[in-house]
Amino acid sequence: MEYRHLGRSGLIISEIAYGNWLTHGSQVEEDAATACVRAALDAGITTFDTADVYAQTRAESVLGRALKGERREGLEIFTKVFWPTGPGHNDRGLSRKHLRESIDNSLRRLQTDYVDLYQAHRFDRFTPLEETMEAFADIVHSGKAHYIGVSEWTADQIRRAHALARELRIPLVSNQPQYSALWRIIEGEVVPACEELGIGQVVFSPIAQGVLTGKYRPGQEPPAGSRATDDKGGASMIGRYMGDEVLERVQLLEPLAADAGLSMAQLAVAWVLQNPNVSAAIVGASRPEQVAENAKAAGVRLGADVMAAIDEALAPVAITDPKRVQDNVPPQRP
Repeated sequence: MEYRHLGRSGLIISEIAYGNWLTHGSQVEEDAATACVRAALDAGITTFDTADVYAQTRAESVLGRALKGERREGLEIFTKVFWPTGPGHNDRGLSRKHLRESIDNSLRRLQTDYVDLYQAHRFDRFTPLEETMEAFADIVHSGKAHYIGVSEWTADQIRRAHALARELRIPLVSNQPQYSALWRIIEGEVVPACEELGIGQVVFSPIAQGVLTGKYRPGQEPPAGSRATDDKGGASMIGRYMGDEVLERVQLLEPLAADAGLSMAQLAVAWVLQNPNVSAAIVGASRPEQVAENAKAAGVRLGADVMAAIDEALAPVAITDPKRVQDNVPPQRP
């Protein structure tokens, strides 16, 4: 495993992070989830990402139990807040009330006294940003989180939050966006802003929900048990990539991966790690062997010729429009 600083902060994290979105508490049973966490630890992964909303709060609890007994100082545990976690009108968003209550609930489920990174899961149009950042400052100053981050915010929103964070003397160090060789919308505006501000990307879906593994073939039904057949949320998330035009282009990567001595999944994870603003790539898994295989992308250096060939293969189908980042800001309170 290789390790990187999270942005320009002093926090060092594993460049492959383990995430349990769509798996723990939902897609896989707890024994399998625990086995995946053990495989991550065995591979040298020290960074674990979750969110209070995953599997309706169950994912945090599963992760907390799986990590119980590990040396806390040797781990970096990340979680997020924004989406609804209960029926009440204040059980969502980035208000002071919801943040102060949510951090305590997350810590209880994770069985820890603090998280290393507490992230705003989306931007909240309906709460003053000053209120949100002041609540984050309270959480940091109380010792319940060491650093703060955001997820899927626009460049302008990140700039505004960073300015307030500096005034409040709290470390805003990360953004967590979707990023892959097929989904590149952060490159135009978000990455340049974050490079300027010293904010690192902790990216999710580096293999595009499994499409970049090459297992989905044009003109064929998805493999049984794959994410494309998951009616608990996986199928809807992967749908944008399931057209034959995309799948045909992805198949062009197979010889590139073989020449590099990598699986297609490893090639996809290694591709995002070539971006110097990426601090870590989050991988998920339903089986321990998937974790072990994806972790082998750590430390891989792809030559300029390989990067150019990947770009050429995927250019007709890759999504690059920076305005699409705004699509991730909910237009109304969830």
